[in-house]
Amino acid sequence: MTIQKRLWDLVVLAIVVFAAAFATAPWFAFRALKAAAQYEDVQAINELVDFPAVRRSLTAQLDETAPAAAPAEPPSIWRDPLNVFKRAIEPIAPPEPKVDRYLTVAGLSALTRGYAPGAAPPPLAKPVTATDRVKAVVAGPHPTIAYWDPNRVRIAVKRPGRPAQATVFTFRRGKLFEWRLVHVRLPTDER
Repeated sequence: MTIQKRLWDLVVLAIVVFAAAFATAPWFAFRALKAAAQYEDVQAINELVDFPAVRRSLTAQLDETAPAAAPAEPPSIWRDPLNVFKRAIEPIAPPEPKVDRYLTVAGLSALTRGYAPGAAPPPLAKPVTATDRVKAVVAGPHPTIAYWDPNRVRIAVKRPGRPAQATVFTFRRGKLFEWRLVHVRLPTDER
């Protein structure tokens, strides 16, 4: 073999390795988010999640004041004076945001495992033997790529016991190999 042939083979190999690394980087970002949430690594979660964008997406899905139902008319002083005074002296406090339980370390850990926050069983102990590791890898649910393009990837995680329900994580590319979580779409029964 000539040196030119070896150099050409090396260039082709580098291109293939680069393409494989570029295509699988979002998958590794999801796995890193899952591991960071499992081991409560707050700094890694902060690097992997765009919290303002995820908060906006979850707030829109969990909004109780959906336009489907018209709000009730406030009481009138002429028709119902007691309710007017009752409403006037009630404390005006906004309801507690439902989004916060999704954006905690435990909430992200539950979502990446396929459960709703607060409904996930405790994580299993770290496998010791090789057969335990294989069983842990084979056990589901397995995340799947729902959509892939060079700048945005959606990874779906099906609910254990309910494969029709899935949580979809959307990652957006920042730099060449940097992917951040920007959107979480919840199953329809949770919205």
